[in-house]
Amino acid sequence: MFHHKNNHVLLLCSGLLLGLCVSYFWPHEPALGITVDRDSKFAMATVPVTAGIGGGVAGLPGPSSLPLEGVFVLDFLTGRLQGAVLNNKLSKFTHAYFRNVAADFQVDPKVEPHYAFLGGTAALLAKRGVKPASGVIYIGELTSGKVIAYAFPYQETNRVMRPVEMTPLDFFQFREAVKE
Repeated sequence: MFHHKNNHVLLLCSGLLLGLCVSYFWPHEPALGITVDRDSKFAMATVPVTAGIGGGVAGLPGPSSLPLEGVFVLDFLTGRLQGAVLNNKLSKFTHAYFRNVAADFQVDPKVEPHYAFLGGTAALLAKRGVKPASGVIYIGELTSGKVIAYAFPYQETNRVMRPVEMTPLDFFQFREAVKE
């Protein structure tokens, strides 16, 4: 009977050791979280800017291994989308972005728009030498019945950049526009 118990303990310890070895060598993927909060007059969201794979800032030693994100605010009253990226090396907002989404949705000034706003990830290709961020912004508007995807460029730097207008990528119609 004593011999039988030793086999169970040996098997348990072997299984634990094997499980630890497998988990150590198994590829790890970072968990990315996109945060969104809203009020009746505006919404905020964090959007990935870099995937955090290598690449350093010119003049600063070592690769940047942490993912970087931007924070974007959509003002429901004006239809203006603004955002910024906090540089993790300088602790300053070095990139600023803007877009008049009310114009993109052709919102009637007499009708109150109803926006939905969130960020996502996308592996977009560079166009004409401009490298896009690894995140995109999706905005939906109820009265127009559209969802529009927006991209924005990002390049690591040590200096504060001038504000850049975001680019609409594409849209889809999820319902018929409201006619009043």
